[in-house]
Amino acid sequence: MVVENTIDTFDAPPEERISRERFETDQMWIYMGPQHPFSHGLWTLKIKVDGEIVTDAEPVIGYLHRGWEKEAENRTYPKIIPMADRLCYSASMTYTHLYCMTVEKALGIEAPDKAKYIRVVADEICRIQSHLMWLAAMGTDLGNLTIFLWAMREREYWLDLNVRLCGQRMTTNYPRIGGVRNDTTELFDRDVLRVTELFEKRLWDIIDMIDDSSIYVSRMKNIGCLTREQCANLGLTGPAMRGCGLDFDLRRDMPYSKYAEMDFEVPVLQDGDAYARYRVRIEEMFQSCLIIKQAMRKIKALGKNAPYRVKVPSKVPAGRTFCKLEDPRGESMMYLVSDGTDKPYRLKVRAPLFTNLSASKPMVKGCRVADVPVVMAMIDVCMGESDR
Repeated sequence: MVVENTIDTFDAPPEERISRERFETDQMWIYMGPQHPFSHGLWTLKIKVDGEIVTDAEPVIGYLHRGWEKEAENRTYPKIIPMADRLCYSASMTYTHLYCMTVEKALGIEAPDKAKYIRVVADEICRIQSHLMWLAAMGTDLGNLTIFLWAMREREYWLDLNVRLCGQRMTTNYPRIGGVRNDTTELFDRDVLRVTELFEKRLWDIIDMIDDSSIYVSRMKNIGCLTREQCANLGLTGPAMRGCGLDFDLRRDMPYSKYAEMDFEVPVLQDGDAYARYRVRIEEMFQSCLIIKQAMRKIKALGKNAPYRVKVPSKVPAGRTFCKLEDPRGESMMYLVSDGTDKPYRLKVRAPLFTNLSASKPMVKGCRVADVPVVMAMIDVCMGESDR
């Protein structure tokens, strides 16, 4: 029996919500995962419930360990590039870019300007298709199959651009230490602007469909709220952080490649709920289109004869190198320990999702069990990068 339940329960903070909806039952732990539709990968979220209200939570990862970091120690530096693609198949380009930047920094070399512009374009294509996969998965999590179909339809155009650029859809194996594998093709130069202009129009159709659904929007508003202070203490990064009022983006604040020359806005919202995180990712896709257009103009100005790769030595001098990059899910980091041979002594990866999942407990506390998939959808789970 409910002791107290007011009509404004869902407008109350999580702590008040837990105290208002008190059931005369014993609290119990429920395991959501490791094989559960909401999880989007092999991991478990243990939630403690009092009736329908979540009072505690504990994320459990480690089901997908494949020894990635250990395997990297037994491969030469160029042979690690295809492995970096598979850290997260929906963000493969950004991970290979990060790895190549780390080795270049250890070698003390820089890629040609054209390669840097191409990497910017490739990263933003990667960001858009990754966000579209998130949007499609979020649609099914919240019970709207049409969103899944429309988002995946648009994603196919961006994957086709990957094929135009390097011949592969997802695990691209395109960035190289010292540049990129090949120059942009004529088909890519033609189609990238066509796809960008078409997508900017069609994305509004998806937005209108979501915002016109009061049920859909109400499932995201005032759910999974975090404050700026909580984000900072938990180490949350990426769109999930910027939806809580923290204005920080590595592309703008610690620019790499040619992002310092790009004119774009970093979307930041103060609400801190699931709806704010959704809106941040939507706006990021518009901004990525803007960046792609600017970078393509720079590439065209350099001409086809501009170099896109430099020759690099096979052995990396002994030392320690740290590098980071703005991944679709947050800050991705790599820490390289080299010993002067053609193989790394140690290559440590710090994935954004590994840290973002730690926010599960404060985000779901006070929510109902049915809200948990909505809250975790806004983290954009990809376990491959976390269980290395």
